[in-house]
Amino acid sequence: MPEPIKKDENEVPAPAPAPAPVPAPVPAPPPEQPNKEKEAGNRPAKDEEETTLPSALPPGVGSRALERKDSEWSIGESPASEEQDKQNVNSQLSTLFVEKPQTGSVKVGENITFIARVKAEDLLRKPTIKWFKGKWMDLASKAGKHLQLKETFERQTRIYTFEMQIIKAKENFAGNYRCEVTYKDKFDSCTFDLEVHESTGTTPNIDIRSAFKRSGDGQDDAGELDFSGLLKRREVKQQEEEPEVDVWELLKNANPNEYEKIAFQYGITDLRGMLRRLKRMRREEKKSAAFAKILDPAYQVDKGGRVRFAVELADPKLEVKWYKNGQEIRPSAKYIFEHKGCERIMFINNCSLTDDAEYYVTAGDEKCTTELFVREAPVMVTKQLEDKSTFCGERVELECEVSEEDANVKWFKNGEEIYAGPKSRYRVKVDGKKHTLIIEDATKADTAEYSVMTTGGQSSAKLSVDLKPLRILTPLTDQTVKLGKEICLRCEISEYIPGKWTKNGLPVQESDRLKLFHKGRIHKLVIANALIEDEGDYVFTPDAYSVTLPAKVHVVDPPKIILDGLDADNTVTVIAGNKLRLEIPISGEPPPTALWSRADKAIMEGSGRIKAESYPDSSTLVIDVAEREDSGVYHINLKNEAGEAHASIKIKVVDIPDPPVAPSVTDVGDDWCIMHWEPPVYDGGSPILGYFIERKKKQSSRWMRLNFDLCKETTFEPKKMIEGVAYEVRIFAVNAVGISKPSMPSKPFVPLAVTSPPTLLAVDSVTDNSVTMKWRPPDHIGAAGLDGYVLEYCFEGTDHWITANKELIEKTKFTIPDLPTDARIYVRVKAMNAAGASEPKYYSQPILVKQIIEAPKIRIPRHLKQTYIRRVGEAINMVIPFQGKPKPELTWKKDGVEIDKNEINIRNSETDTIVFIRKAERSHSGKYDLQVKVGKFTETASIDIQVVDRPGPPQFVKIEDVWGENVALTWTPPKDDGNAAITGYTIQKADKKSMEWFTVIEHYHRTSATITELVIGNEYYFRVFAENMCGLSEDATRTKESALIAKDGKIYKNPVYDDFDFTEAPMFTQPLVNTYAVAGYNATLNCSVRGNPKPKITWMKNKVAIVDDPRYRMFSNQGVCTLEIRKPSPYDGGTYSCKAVNELGAAEMECKLEVKVMYQGVNTPGQPVFLEGQQQV
Repeated sequence: MPEPIKKDENEVPAPAPAPAPVPAPVPAPPPEQPNKEKEAGNRPAKDEEETTLPSALPPGVGSRALERKDSEWSIGESPASEEQDKQNVNSQLSTLFVEKPQTGSVKVGENITFIARVKAEDLLRKPTIKWFKGKWMDLASKAGKHLQLKETFERQTRIYTFEMQIIKAKENFAGNYRCEVTYKDKFDSCTFDLEVHESTGTTPNIDIRSAFKRSGDGQDDAGELDFSGLLKRREVKQQEEEPEVDVWELLKNANPNEYEKIAFQYGITDLRGMLRRLKRMRREEKKSAAFAKILDPAYQVDKGGRVRFAVELADPKLEVKWYKNGQEIRPSAKYIFEHKGCERIMFINNCSLTDDAEYYVTAGDEKCTTELFVREAPVMVTKQLEDKSTFCGERVELECEVSEEDANVKWFKNGEEIYAGPKSRYRVKVDGKKHTLIIEDATKADTAEYSVMTTGGQSSAKLSVDLKPLRILTPLTDQTVKLGKEICLRCEISEYIPGKWTKNGLPVQESDRLKLFHKGRIHKLVIANALIEDEGDYVFTPDAYSVTLPAKVHVVDPPKIILDGLDADNTVTVIAGNKLRLEIPISGEPPPTALWSRADKAIMEGSGRIKAESYPDSSTLVIDVAEREDSGVYHINLKNEAGEAHASIKIKVVDIPDPPVAPSVTDVGDDWCIMHWEPPVYDGGSPILGYFIERKKKQSSRWMRLNFDLCKETTFEPKKMIEGVAYEVRIFAVNAVGISKPSMPSKPFVPLAVTSPPTLLAVDSVTDNSVTMKWRPPDHIGAAGLDGYVLEYCFEGTDHWITANKELIEKTKFTIPDLPTDARIYVRVKAMNAAGASEPKYYSQPILVKQIIEAPKIRIPRHLKQTYIRRVGEAINMVIPFQGKPKPELTWKKDGVEIDKNEINIRNSETDTIVFIRKAERSHSGKYDLQVKVGKFTETASIDIQVVDRPGPPQFVKIEDVWGENVALTWTPPKDDGNAAITGYTIQKADKKSMEWFTVIEHYHRTSATITELVIGNEYYFRVFAENMCGLSEDATRTKESALIAKDGKIYKNPVYDDFDFTEAPMFTQPLVNTYAVAGYNATLNCSVRGNPKPKITWMKNKVAIVDDPRYRMFSNQGVCTLEIRKPSPYDGGTYSCKAVNELGAAEMECKLEVKVMYQGVNTPGQPVFLEGQQQV
């Protein structure tokens, strides 16, 4: 399509002065160069407005050169831009292609496939690929019966494969093709040629304008690759040469409305492009430093001919390279190069359509460009149209033949172009060189002069359409119809023509009731539900004929009883004791006579409680003081000359209904019940409109209405009752007359609710023929309690649920036995109580009945990962969870020897193993090894148990020295440390006179001590107790000798020592460490600090002090600070810090705590999820 320009298409451009000498045309960069497009888009619009039509084309340049949209004609422009040079270089260095399409050849009618492959290792998404023919035609829009595009991706090699397949190749498919691939800022392209071998023939010389003819829009060849006449080879008969026509003069002097017709006739397709290119021709030529003479703007050659390109260099030493569409040309039999001094010549032999391309030559850093056009012959009309005469309704075919197969041909009617399409009366048929215009059901309006036009000639013929003689096959007939019946007037004539209907001389208009039909020769007028005004004289007149077909219609109106004011069953209701006056409208001509009767007994006019009254347009039945016995069917009969009418009317005398029977309660819930009742025996002669329901507590006398809108059904659901309280209900019936008396109360009932569905339904284990399920009790049970559970299952693909348990399940675990291996089942469980079954809890996915081997895993509790310490006599109870399916084999060993189960109790289950010792002894200390084995999988774990007792006394206590009021003691550690480290000693003294023991030093760590401040003159004995984590030894070791504090008469003065400064600022001796905790298990953070005076300890979370929070407990013992977090959740994770402060300074230490959730045996942060067999604490 021509490119849009700002200038008005209807504006006739002013003539321009004669053009200057032939300018040097320079082709514009390809469309894929965005910089050039941007520069072109930024040029002032004034330039385009100033574009004018020259009087003639430059010599040697045909209109074929103007067709290329990527070519520019300018004066003084350089042959190529720097960006175009870069593009050419980049096209040679492939950045994306791993395989490029290769030039190929094919015979006419055969298939050929071009393949391009792109490596996708560094690409995050699929690259974009485009296939072009020539320079600008995108082949994606041409895909069809002759062209298919395909793309695949190989995941292993990560290579995209793009294929272009040409099916049943034609001669005009030959030419130059281009493949472009882009991905973000990466670009790659390559060109290749297709040669189509053809049969021998002659190609006459034709004007280059024939190459500009349009492709067959709407024809059979539309959508094929022959988008331009340049890509077609046609064989036409040699015709006489016509004088050269100046297209510019024709366009300049023609009316703007005729531009398109002239462009089609002379093969010009791009009027706007011609204006733009001619403007560039007037630009001044820039002087070239490398070329003394450049290439001509364009060259034209006949197909199969030889063309010569020549340039003259300013410096003969410069190296010259020739290029075709960006690809360097190498010398061959087709391409011949010659050097003559400064002149460089290239010959192209045997030119074909593939040689129609852009060529340029480079010398140093400069280049000049030209274009080569290969000419083909115009399309001529070889067989002229012939005049024809026909009748209306006949099929008309206007036929001609042209010199080329599948040529583009235009049809005209009286000079106006005919557009064939799905909604057009015209069809165009193309069969090789034969073109036929088909007109179905010709009319007189089709009489005209028809013409056909090609790029090389035209032909015309006259078509005359006349009327056929008309014959009446079926005339109209007079009709007499009853009021409301259908009127159908039908006639048949010999011709397929329309006509007009009239009534009493006026045209008949269609409406919802009146329809006109015409199908072929038959014409019908149909009136649904005839009215009196439809009576009259009807006439049908065929179009274009003076023949008329008359008919008379007569409408009859028999008596009619109008019961529109009554119910659908003609029932009249009256309340007992009231007066009834029933007036029934009637119609008919003449006015009919009315007669009322009941049970074959006539009701006369006059006085009485029941009487009849007659009027011209109605008849009335009167009943004074209606009674229940007056109910029944009354008949009215009408009669006149046109016929009779009969109707029956049911009169119903109504009263309030009887009270209903006592209701029954069939189902109860937590605060609701469902009650049913039967309608009252007598409804009062009027349908029951609904019911009112009342409720009261059994021990109360106050009734409360439950509905203020009538309940239409005999079922009601009272709500908002108190569970466990007895209630009674009663019913009131309501009809159109009033409300009945209340029914008897129902039997007392107590609302009870079913439980909520069970929770956490999970698979416990699976074998080859059974499935074990477990679940948690319902969240809400209610007053009715919980009686048990029902487990059901169904096989995949069916909806039949099978109850797995014969009796209610009391536990929350059940095994479904006798299942077929490899079957898939769905499972659900219901909770049962006195109120019934709860909503089922479904397992979310089908369960495969097949033994699943799960590798064993041992979950050692945190407190057992360190040495497990117990005192003698205490109980040892270790619970070690594990996983593994099927049930693992467990082996316990102590110090490498199997455990004697008579001494140590071991209990194993499917999920854990328990080691229990009722009274621990020191012999139970040691390393316990647990082995869990499932098939060939084995998991082991070790636990160290240390049973401790109080230590024995020190071995020997000796008085080393006595001086003044002091005694120096030494002793040796005990032989028996109680299987625990000695933590200290306790030293006591006793006066020899009283032998009462007093503690002198406690928790003393050394094995020597000095006892001071003894009383002079006394004699002392000393003893020492050993201490470990269990306490003091039962016995103590006493000194054999006594120590006498002698009186030597000297005054003993205690030495004077300077007081040691023990004050110290807080300092952490053991820091906090980052810790992982498991949700639901207590976690502790520990550190140690020293300082004097004793520092104040403050714990903080995320820099916020923890104060009076029941989730945290803080301890401080002997400088060891502990923060215990009770059952943490993921939200307790964060940064915890401990701060110690005294009057000498402050110190702070922090750590991070991350709380993980146990899921399927893996610690993961997130929402709390439980393992199979675990439950929330």
